[in-house]
Amino acid sequence: MSASSASPSLITFPAVVSRLRAAGCVFAEDEARLILATARTPAGLLAMVERRAAGLPLEHVLGWAEFRGLRISVDAGVFVPRRRTEFLVDQAVAPARPGAVVVDLCCGSGALGAALASSLGEVELHAADIDPVAVACARRNVEPVGGTVYEGDLYEPLPAGLRGRVDVLLANVPYVPTEEVGLLPPEARVHEARLALDGGVDGLDVLRRVTAEAGRWLAPGGSLLFETSGRQAASALAVAADDGLETRLAECEEREATVVIGTRPSAPQGMPDAP
Repeated sequence: MSASSASPSLITFPAVVSRLRAAGCVFAEDEARLILATARTPAGLLAMVERRAAGLPLEHVLGWAEFRGLRISVDAGVFVPRRRTEFLVDQAVAPARPGAVVVDLCCGSGALGAALASSLGEVELHAADIDPVAVACARRNVEPVGGTVYEGDLYEPLPAGLRGRVDVLLANVPYVPTEEVGLLPPEARVHEARLALDGGVDGLDVLRRVTAEAGRWLAPGGSLLFETSGRQAASALAVAADDGLETRLAECEEREATVVIGTRPSAPQGMPDAP
């Protein structure tokens, strides 16, 4: 089946499955169901099948990704939220409270902030990304839950009034070492923005910039949460600790997820908080 040769009237579930399986899609049946449910016209269905068969991520083909029970809009070229990253949001939900001030840095589609806001019911949510394509996408996901999205490099576009007020700082920073980006699956390497993947020589370059400023933005007792790999965990913990955060590690073997949590210490009893 191809966009040029197939008749729309001949597009059936078995035909779509056959085309996807021939293209190497391991979960061809599941993907076929999603594509058939999403397509609005026969011509659109043909186009979606061929885009997936050509190697585009399924989420880019559909225009959305499921994340923590939400349907998150995902445009072409935007980093697709991983299911393992739901564990990071789980770790943020536990200590957070309704009305918390939340910042989602390197927000991509805005999935993390939107999911946390949906779980807590009411937060003051701010998100930022340097990629204008990601920012446009994030606005469609974040604004419906009352959040605001800014375009710029890390903390630079955030309102100055947030300094010292942030209860939860989510930072899904890129952490793939530069030399390993070429080893990623084509769906990521070819179809997602490199700046969302490449973390520098050891994968921790962006993280260092985040932790260096985190203490100025976090409220006393507020926490920075970020994902890393298991083999980078010790180094990532050290980076956060060196910048004055109290650190701990959370791991989920089932999801193959590793999350570092760094908390700004509260001032000793009777002592004022740092400005």
